[in-house]
Amino acid sequence: MLASLVNFFNPEVIVIGGALSRVHEHLLAGIRRRSTAALSRWPRTTCRSRPAVRGSTPPHSAPGSSRSSTTCHRTTSTASSTPERDHPMLVMKGIVKQFPGVRALDGVDLDVRAGEVHCLLGQNGAGKSTLIKVLAGVHQPDEGTISFNGTEVRPGSPIDAIKLGFATIYQELDLVDGLSVAENIFLGHEHARLGFVNRAAGRRAAREVLERLGHPEIRPAAEVGRLSPAAKQVVSMARALSHEARLIIMDEPSAALAHDEVANLFRIIRELTAQGVAVVYISHRLEEIREIGDRVTVLKDGRTVAVGLPARDTPTTQIVSLMTGRNVEYVFPPRGGRKLGEEVLRVEGLSSPGVFKDVSFAVRAGEIVGLAGLVGSGRSEILEAVYGARPATGRVLLDGRPVRRGVVGTVRSGMGLAPEERKAQALLLDQSVTANITLGTLPGFARFGWIDRKRERSEAKRLSELLSIRPPDPERPIRTLSGGNQQKAVLARWLLGGRKLLLLDEPTRGVDVGARAELYAVIHDLAEQGIGVLLVSSEVPEVLGLADRVLVLREGSVIHEGEAEELDEHRVLDMIMNGRAA
Repeated sequence: MLASLVNFFNPEVIVIGGALSRVHEHLLAGIRRRSTAALSRWPRTTCRSRPAVRGSTPPHSAPGSSRSSTTCHRTTSTASSTPERDHPMLVMKGIVKQFPGVRALDGVDLDVRAGEVHCLLGQNGAGKSTLIKVLAGVHQPDEGTISFNGTEVRPGSPIDAIKLGFATIYQELDLVDGLSVAENIFLGHEHARLGFVNRAAGRRAAREVLERLGHPEIRPAAEVGRLSPAAKQVVSMARALSHEARLIIMDEPSAALAHDEVANLFRIIRELTAQGVAVVYISHRLEEIREIGDRVTVLKDGRTVAVGLPARDTPTTQIVSLMTGRNVEYVFPPRGGRKLGEEVLRVEGLSSPGVFKDVSFAVRAGEIVGLAGLVGSGRSEILEAVYGARPATGRVLLDGRPVRRGVVGTVRSGMGLAPEERKAQALLLDQSVTANITLGTLPGFARFGWIDRKRERSEAKRLSELLSIRPPDPERPIRTLSGGNQQKAVLARWLLGGRKLLLLDEPTRGVDVGARAELYAVIHDLAEQGIGVLLVSSEVPEVLGLADRVLVLREGSVIHEGEAEELDEHRVLDMIMNGRAA
């Protein structure tokens, strides 16, 4: 049983998509032992690259394709450069991977140098996750080669990838909920002697790692399944760092992290790259790419469309255009002209001991109300309590009538929830996209006790096209979709039926820049139709851009309520950090 679980983990290549905090020197000791004096002479990357030229294609491009390609050359400030810096540590050439009916990777190229943060960008469904799994030994490529430090390799399993020095942190965390924090961190390399696991030693080592990550509040003996999404992210990072890794892949690591935790993540990444560790960083947040990245590779529809772009200097419009094939800006729909109706939701004195206390607010028909605050401030928990999924005291009224406590009662009253943890809380992973979209309104497709499958499929197809769910196959099992497309399916579920109020918890988490603009428009259109929206997002600009009114939370209490137009990101963060309204 344990062996089968271990096969899912790839701690030797770390794939980062989010944030980490401080790590102590001894976590890097193994890496330092392998480092040489040449490391101190490694030059920093000062890439200068030509803009992507329309019509040029990278190697292994499909004939006749019109994809752009950009290269970046490393310059040095020393008289001579080391061979390690001149030659990539990892080279993937012409990687092809096919699944039934889908060519997920179509000749992808990627090269990563020692000591750099190489950012991998692309829309949901572009092939990023499949490429990661090829590197991690989960999938075997049908064509192409992988070279590591000049030697051709072919990870046949996650264990092979671990032995090569690859560690991966997936966007959808691969933790075992029924095990403790310490057991997850050291799963597969437990502290043992004479065949017996020393649990006390494992807990001590786990506590050390967590303290140096800046999270001593996470107990090594705590069951992982009971932790918050942000705490689970920290545990996943701790597990990856418990191994000596030469290549770290991070897939959307900041998706569940607060602003200060992202800064801690970047600090650790810089420590790792200073020791010659290569990091592949995947994120849809372009501001993160600019801050932490060195070079960028862009994928679109399973192909490489740009390589070696300088992360800090490449214009956002160019990156977005490469990813989407069109120019898409971060433009929020205008607020003006929307007429607000009567009060649809009223919350009075809502409290949950140790989580939030005495929370009161209202949402009017056609109004978008945003909750802003750090992870742990009680934002998601308030949504769960309003929805009836979390025990709480106080009153919740919909259209002036008390809501029957419990999820069934709230759904029947006209509420819908898109939760933060889509896989664990919102999806039937083995069912089709159609089944997941129609799950909340299935009785509406029944006639005389029989489901009208034709009409059900037609509605699911319409919503899939509306939200650009890819691949465009509603009968496909939803577990085969990328994380962002799974999120779109959750949102599509509540577009069916007459919802009076939508509760959206991180609706754009893991969603690419093109799809974000589409989702913003969908949320705005729902409000135009008179639906009330209660929104939670870790991204303060997103809350301010979408919401009409904003509640600022700190440690479970509302410290400010006001019009979104009267606030800016700096003022909100200042209130959160100071604990009082500015």
